[in-house]
Amino acid sequence: MQYREVEPTAEYVARFETGADWREEIEDLAREEDVDAGWFSALGAVQDAEVWFYDQEETEYRSVTFDEPLEVAACVGNVSLLEGDAFAHTHAVLSRPSGQALAGHLDSATVWAGECHLRAFAEPLEREHDPVTDLDLWL
Repeated sequence: MQYREVEPTAEYVARFETGADWREEIEDLAREEDVDAGWFSALGAVQDAEVWFYDQEETEYRSVTFDEPLEVAACVGNVSLLEGDAFAHTHAVLSRPSGQALAGHLDSATVWAGECHLRAFAEPLEREHDPVTDLDLWL
């Protein structure tokens, strides 16, 4: 395990714009407030979603697209730098009207309504390629 202490510097709450991209709204907030590292939680509803699942054997993401309204029952993630720009690593649990849950890495989704809490950290976190997992990871 690798770890380090982080010092929170600021906290933000935001309401996402209807029609915007969910993950881009988080990244735009980070850019506007110069947040190079942080942790967020969010909730709301989306009109569609592209969810990724990481295939550990093939070391690649598999994409599933849902072209339907979904509730964002839970959304958590972190903000860090990837190739020098803000990147929101976003995971979500989405639900259908039946209550069926869908979950995974939320790559994109069209906002219907969304609210977010972002806690910024003092020092930037940079993602770097990890040869074992073939992912871009912190530290």
